[in-house]
Amino acid sequence: MSQQRHGSTPGETDGVPAFPDLPEATIARLPEYLRALHHLAETGAETVSSEGLAAAAGVNSAKLRKDLSHLGSYGTRGVGYDVALLVYQIEYILGLDKNRAVCLVGVGNLGHALAGYAGFASRGFRVVALFDADERKVGEEINGLIVQHIDDLQRIAAEESIAIGVIATPPGTAQLVADALIAAGVTSILNFAPGVLSVPSNVDVRKVDLAIELQILSFHEHRKASLTALPGGRSAPAESGNQEAVGS
Repeated sequence: MSQQRHGSTPGETDGVPAFPDLPEATIARLPEYLRALHHLAETGAETVSSEGLAAAAGVNSAKLRKDLSHLGSYGTRGVGYDVALLVYQIEYILGLDKNRAVCLVGVGNLGHALAGYAGFASRGFRVVALFDADERKVGEEINGLIVQHIDDLQRIAAEESIAIGVIATPPGTAQLVADALIAAGVTSILNFAPGVLSVPSNVDVRKVDLAIELQILSFHEHRKASLTALPGGRSAPAESGNQEAVGS
């Protein structure tokens, strides 16, 4: 993935940079750090070492320290990082203090499962609307929300100030849905439909393709099998597993 840079670093407020200049790879790792920090906070931990947080997040400690230095957080020698402060810093940078409104388009099997997921609220998001073009699905209630017709997207997006849209439709309709979302003012899209979307430069798209992720895992299985079949019947030395975020 390209190392696209975001924002500038004009100054700091309350220990948090006004907006840091972050590499894309660092942005992708911040949610993993946040997940680990929330777990530490739940166990009562007030501080954590870089080694401890790195192990909990599945990265090496040097990479973690470099990532957190972009936030202006360097920890304290012999003490480590303040868990509550680091949670605040990362949530601020990720914009999770905004409780952003999200809509989902496509309530087939995958969309239905996503709509029923209760974990979005605890991660800083409100799923405020569900849409589908199938009249048979319109009116269905999922997790307290009524499925609306896609024709109502523009009106509801304006009413709810929706900035993020999730596409869980068949691939043949994904581009049409993306166009409709963009026309409704949505500027960030999470796309579960296979294929590449064509969007304006001001619209950010994250793609989650489960088949591709399985193919990557298949490569690792193939590689491990080939390493165990070295000449002379020798086995390859064991290697630590690689952990990559889906869609990163």
